[in-house]
Amino acid sequence: MMQNRELTMDDYLAMLRRRIKVILIPALLAPLAGFLVSYAFSPKYTSQSLVLVEAPKIPDMVVQQVFTEDLTQHIATIQQQVLSPSRLRPMLERLGLVKGGQNIEDVVDNIRLNMTIQPVVTDLSQIGTGAKKKPGQNGSAVPGFYVNYTASTAREAQQICTDLTSMLLEEDLKSRQDATQGTTVFLTKQVEDAKQNLDDLDKKLAAFKNQHMGQLPGDEDNNLKILMGLNSQLDANTQSLNRATQDKSYTESMLAQQLAAWKTSQSASNPQTLQTQLSQLQAQLIDQEARYTGDHPDVIKTKADIAQVKKKLAEIDDTSAKGSDTANEKASGSEPPEIRQLRLQIHQYQDLLAQATRDQKKLQQEIAVYQGRVASSPSIEEEYKELARDYDNAQKVYQDDLAKQSTSKMATQAEQQQQGEQMALLNPASLPDLPSFPNRLLFAGGGLAAGLVLGLGLALWLELRDKCIRTEADAEAALDLPLLVAVPWVAQHATANGNDKGHFWNRNKQPEESKERARV
Repeated sequence: MMQNRELTMDDYLAMLRRRIKVILIPALLAPLAGFLVSYAFSPKYTSQSLVLVEAPKIPDMVVQQVFTEDLTQHIATIQQQVLSPSRLRPMLERLGLVKGGQNIEDVVDNIRLNMTIQPVVTDLSQIGTGAKKKPGQNGSAVPGFYVNYTASTAREAQQICTDLTSMLLEEDLKSRQDATQGTTVFLTKQVEDAKQNLDDLDKKLAAFKNQHMGQLPGDEDNNLKILMGLNSQLDANTQSLNRATQDKSYTESMLAQQLAAWKTSQSASNPQTLQTQLSQLQAQLIDQEARYTGDHPDVIKTKADIAQVKKKLAEIDDTSAKGSDTANEKASGSEPPEIRQLRLQIHQYQDLLAQATRDQKKLQQEIAVYQGRVASSPSIEEEYKELARDYDNAQKVYQDDLAKQSTSKMATQAEQQQQGEQMALLNPASLPDLPSFPNRLLFAGGGLAAGLVLGLGLALWLELRDKCIRTEADAEAALDLPLLVAVPWVAQHATANGNDKGHFWNRNKQPEESKERARV
């Protein structure tokens, strides 16, 4: 009747006393059955080898490791490669594992199922915490791993475990060397491409500098200073040109005046003038002789003038036989020094004006060039900065690739000389003495647990089906009425000599059979 009321600890103890046999019989028989059942399974033997992951012999500060794959991922990768049919076929043929009409794929699948790899964890703080390594960190709390293989015989398990461990070590060494060599080849190609790109940009930058000489960043201030100096020179040249023009005009006017005066003085020496003057003097002499005597002063003077004019005409007739060039030279050479000095000054002024004009044009051209440079400096500066930025980036990429290539070459040499991180066999595959399956103690323990569960279940089921009223609490719960009086159980006890000592009520020591009540 326990389902009709709340149970106490005494009720549970009473149930345990009543059903102790139901609980103990399955609990004792089940381990024996489990132990006997273990003999029905074929024994399996597990061989185990220990592989140690050795740290690099060369510090990372000397040679940075190129092979940075996570150890767990790396082991899983080489395990898949080793368990491929092409890699396992030589081992299967050597050990004769393919028997009769067995399919090689089935044998390979069987090896995959029976092979396990367990990492060796030494950092106790990371056990069960799922701690992860930092990115790029190759070292971890896994210094090695166990290679386990289970087979039907101990010798077969040892042989296969030994071969699989050797294949794992060979595949690890090969994968590391291939990775470092492949990285070196790739980085070498990258360095060549980066160098070619850097050379192309260097040529473009040099051509740009030659094409825009004086217009590059930093030349603008210098161009402005030069432009101001050229403008000052142009102003000075313009002033000099104006002053020379004025001086030339003044000198030309002076020359014109001197030439006019000199030509006037030279007109008296002209043959025609002399002939006219001679005719006039002769007419004047005839008129004077008609009026005066030969001793008259006017007559004497006129005769002297006539003689002088005739003398000049005779001199002119003597020189007329010579060439016109000589006459001209004498004529020009007969100019006064003042006129020749003025002509020289005019010639100098003409040369000065020509030189000043040429200088002015040259200065104007240079000013136009520098004005164009100053005007185009912003766009040229933008193009130059873009080229310089591309060149700097290309140079940085080249230097980075060159450093990586050097690191990769050193890492490749370290791997070839086995100076980097290596896997070494610490414990070879063991020859198991006892089978790993079935574990007879585990079977017996499982039987014990199953027996206890079965016994407790049966005891609970029997108690749930039990409708007996054993205590006052059961009676109140069954009748749903208050208990007015209780009749104690009376038991008769005799003494050792057979005398009746009476009747008494003992609720704690009453016999077990006296506790049974009539069923409701």
